[in-house]
Amino acid sequence: MSYTIYVRMKKLGKQKSRDLQPVPFILEKRPDTVRELLTGLTRLGVRAYNARKDEGQVLAFLTKEEIDGQAARGKVSFGLRGGGDAVEEEAVENTLQCFADGIYRVFAGEEELTALTDAIPWTEDPVFTFVRLTMLAGW
Repeated sequence: MSYTIYVRMKKLGKQKSRDLQPVPFILEKRPDTVRELLTGLTRLGVRAYNARKDEGQVLAFLTKEEIDGQAARGKVSFGLRGGGDAVEEEAVENTLQCFADGIYRVFAGEEELTALTDAIPWTEDPVFTFVRLTMLAGW
């Protein structure tokens, strides 16, 4: 059974939260902890990246809606770079380490989730917000 969650990504000083539209992500199951949330999103991202690379599409095209959405987030790009396939386990390890190192913060609604073992507050369907705190995080 799959589960849809909504995520906003924010860089400090770049956008206002109210301007960011939540993006839906379909996970294999509803995460119970921050670790499960980050792992599920990372695996999903790696699979999507590798699939795009395997399509052999050298130059992707963007619709007007995609351009407008990316412009609202502060950067318009095709999202593809050269190189080999991403490795899920390495990406998950990196994601978890970046969280532990404080490179980004995670919020469920207005509540900050501060530890990998924190339970996800499912009293309502929160919109998750990821806030990058350093310019070196790469997105």
